[in-house]
Amino acid sequence: MKGYVHVYTGDGKGKTTAALGLSIRAAGAGLKVFFAQFIKGSDYSEIKALRRFSDLITVEQFGLGCFIGREPSSSDIKAARNGLDRLKLLLSSGEYHLFILDEATIAIKYDLFSEQDILDLIALKPENAELVITGRRASPRIIEKADLVTEMKAVRHYFEKGVQARVGIEK
Repeated sequence: MKGYVHVYTGDGKGKTTAALGLSIRAAGAGLKVFFAQFIKGSDYSEIKALRRFSDLITVEQFGLGCFIGREPSSSDIKAARNGLDRLKLLLSSGEYHLFILDEATIAIKYDLFSEQDILDLIALKPENAELVITGRRASPRIIEKADLVTEMKAVRHYFEKGVQARVGIEK
């Protein structure tokens, strides 16, 4: 089966959720999934759910926790770059059918790694592997390399009325 490059971007909610859904669908078909999460480093409900499929879905977080609102530390940068190194190794291993790079475009925005680093991963993607890149503000060059691009558009969100993230729904 030929694999494609997906980009889920935009300011709306649902990018990671879409990638999670694809991961579960792939596991349901017996495909092995590697879910790399950048920036995020906490034990979110989504991570707990994916662990239930640990025979087919591997989740690794290459973030030390959310640093939005502050500059990333050298430890944040090192964790993200370790994730890139791990992905380079795994892309060539043939072990996985689907790779998710969650929040990779935001990692670029915060200079955890470069746009070229992601373009290099796209170039390394084996013909039969699927690669999904999520996050706001995907660059035109990354979008150009993608076979499928979905932009999530924010129309309305109850956060604007002061509703905090709820366990099981937003976190």
